[in-house]
Amino acid sequence: KVGKLSLVDLAGSERAAATKNQGARLQEGANINRSLLALGNCINALSDKGHRGAFVPYRDSKLTRLLKDSLGGNCRTVMIAAISSAVSAFEETLNTLKYANRAKNIKTTVRRNVVSLGAAQSEYGGLIENLRKEISSLKNQLAAKQDHHPGPGGGA
Repeated sequence: KVGKLSLVDLAGSERAAATKNQGARLQEGANINRSLLALGNCINALSDKGHRGAFVPYRDSKLTRLLKDSLGGNCRTVMIAAISSAVSAFEETLNTLKYANRAKNIKTTVRRNVVSLGAAQSEYGGLIENLRKEISSLKNQLAAKQDHHPGPGGGA
């Protein structure tokens, strides 16, 4: 049996004005926001009840490509949302809860990935038997040719 476990820390939305980050930190925050936006777009597409089977933009970021199976595939997925009761974090907490609520609306159907070999085995059995007969026939033909045309050192 094989399983896949993905643990992803989604961090938080990075507000450049609030954090006063510059340079590499500012760029990192922008990349986090870009990935979170792409993930939000995937979650919206998957959780929209009226548009089942609609296009889901998994290719928009590395994060969504990594989480494709977890979001819309044959997987059990858990999302843990870390929130704060502090008044100063009210807006971030509200956005996190809205995000988690949309993710909660994604419905996946988990099925065991078991392949039935019943029909395939009988088909392969016949194929193997035919190949064995062909090998036997070719060996007989080769032996007959060698008897008619002895190689170097063969013969009296």
